[in-house]
Amino acid sequence: MNCDGVAPYYAALEFAVFGRMLENCRFHFLPELTGVRRALVMGDGDGRFLKRLLAACPGVRVDYVDCSAAMLAKARLAAGSEQVAYHCLDALTEELPSADYDLVAMHFFLDCFGREQQAAMVDRVAGVAPRARWLISEFRVPRNRWLTGPGRGLIGVMYGFFGVATGLRTRGLVDHRGVVGGAGFKLAASVEFGGGLVVSELWAPGCRESLDTARVGACATLGD
Repeated sequence: MNCDGVAPYYAALEFAVFGRMLENCRFHFLPELTGVRRALVMGDGDGRFLKRLLAACPGVRVDYVDCSAAMLAKARLAAGSEQVAYHCLDALTEELPSADYDLVAMHFFLDCFGREQQAAMVDRVAGVAPRARWLISEFRVPRNRWLTGPGRGLIGVMYGFFGVATGLRTRGLVDHRGVVGGAGFKLAASVEFGGGLVVSELWAPGCRESLDTARVGACATLGD
C-alpha cells in the first residue's frame, strides 16, 4: 500500500486509536540490538523506530525501504543521518538493497500482504538477509475469548480504512509465523501488548523446516 495520502496525519491517528501501544511494540527489543552494524528497515513509515535505532546503535548503517515518498520524507525529517540510505521502491516487485545485514526490522509490514504475497516478500527479504536477526511487529487476533471478538472487529475496521485510504488490497490478517519459520528462521523471543492484539518478535536464523503456530510458540522465550 502507498501511504502518501495518510502520511500527514498517520502518527496522530495511531496515537488516537492505540496511544503508545504500537510504539512500545516497535521499541521493545531495542535494548537487545545495541551491537547491530548494518540494518534493513522495511516499511517503517514516519521514521520513529529508525530514530530510536540510530540512537541505540550509533555506528549502524541503515537501508530504509518504503514505497511512500511522503512517508520517506517524514522519516528523513525525523531521523536524518548520513548513516541512512532511503529507498523509495515497491519491495514486492523492485530490487531490494543488499548488504551484510545483521538486522531486518519489519513493523506492521507483513500484515499488508495476502498469503501468497507474504510468502514472496519473506523469500525476497530472506534472499538479501539470510544471516540477520529479524525484528517483526504485527497485529493478531487475541486468544483471550473476551478479547477475540473486539480484536477481530478492530482489525477488520483497520483493513477497511486502509483499503479506502491507501488502496490496500489485502482484506484479512495472515499469520506470518509459519512463513518466516519456513524461510529458515526461528522465533527467539516474543512479547504481547494490548492483551495479545499486537506482538513484537525477535527471530534468529537457523531453522529451515516449516513451523506451525504451536511449535513456534514453544520456541518463544518471552511473552507467549
